[in-house]
Amino acid sequence: MTIAFQLTVFALIAISLLLVIGVPVVLASPDGWSSNKNIVFSGASLWIALVFLVGILNSFLS
Repeated sequence: MTIAFQLTVFALIAISLLLVIGVPVVLASPDGWSSNKNIVFSGASLWIALVFLVGILNSFLS
């Protein structure tokens, strides 16, 4: 269970870094938002799911 928690936290950190770098690049590029908004929304949805998953796994470890 500890390995799953650590991998989930690592995935959350990795997705957070990708979103911190990727979203401003998408917003700054010309016509970037209209062509890449599905990717941004998918990344944000994955980030929210990982936040809840980390919380659930943390409750099992404590």
